[in-house]
Amino acid sequence: MFERPRHRNGGLMNKQDLVSKVAELSGLSKAVAETVVYATFNSITEALKSGDEVRLVGFGTFSVSERAAKEGRNPRTGAPIDIAASKAPKFTAGKGLKDAVNG
Repeated sequence: MFERPRHRNGGLMNKQDLVSKVAELSGLSKAVAETVVYATFNSITEALKSGDEVRLVGFGTFSVSERAAKEGRNPRTGAPIDIAASKAPKFTAGKGLKDAVNG
């Protein structure tokens, strides 16, 4: 029976695995590939921090969603607690990525 190839972490690709894959596919050294990967992550992070959206056509969109303040409950005591408003990063997969995963 055919078995899917697995990453060394049992199906989980971590940052170093991604760097290795980028180096392999691009022909860059691992040091240069690592710089590229970190620069990409930092660029996306900085854009989101400044309120911008990062749209990569065919891959997906990174954005920030606003969470309103609300009242919650302490699970141990049941006492009401106030949960402050916050921002959360969000990723929406694009059509190309969805098609690749489902294809």
